Amino acid sequence: MAKVYVFDHPLIQHKLAFIRDVQTGTKEFRELVDEVATLMAFEITRDMPLKEVEIETPVSKAKVKVLSGKKLGIIPILRAGIGMVDGILNLIPAAKVGHVGLYRDPETLKPVEYYVKLPSDLAERECIVVDPMLATGGSAIEAITSIKKRGAVNIKFMCLIAAPEGVELLKEAHPDVDIYIAGLDEKLNDHGYIVPGLGDAGDRLFGTK
Repeated sequence: MAKVYVFDHPLIQHKLAFIRDVQTGTKEFRELVDEVATLMAFEITRDMPLKEVEIETPVSKAKVKVLSGKKLGIIPILRAGIGMVDGILNLIPAAKVGHVGLYRDPETLKPVEYYVKLPSDLAERECIVVDPMLATGGSAIEAITSIKKRGAVNIKFMCLIAAPEGVELLKEAHPDVDIYIAGLDEKLNDHGYIVPGLGDAGDRLFGTK
């Protein structure tokens, strides 16, 4: 069964408070999302495998550890997920970036895929699917289903805030995908918004209404 990690790091919680604040403007919102994504990436990569190699320092030879094993793929769910990509790339600049675009059908309210572009060696990569919000879980479930169909086998999901309802549905749909959250909120309201939440992440990132 999928594991759920809620980060309690003081810097993450401090910055998340300002991300939530309605008074935070677009520029500051973007910068804070970027910073929190970097901090979360530091935690989410904690179990990446290492191997020992020998190098030469200015003083002597030394055995040191470097990353080994699977390469990383970052896959934002369009459009709000884009806001978290640079923060991860700041820490892991060699990661490849794919994209999954989804929109909500106005009649069925279910996510519909409209764009997918992924690294060709997806099966060889540890994939981190990113989206600031995990509300009903529909978009995350559909995006992960989409990349599994295209060969992804090692997947993690990372978001800023989540509602308990979305977490449970994602765990049920994809029990092999661990979930990493900066803040686990109280509930969804009648309109499907996370409470207390942060509003519409895409609108706040890009200055739209």
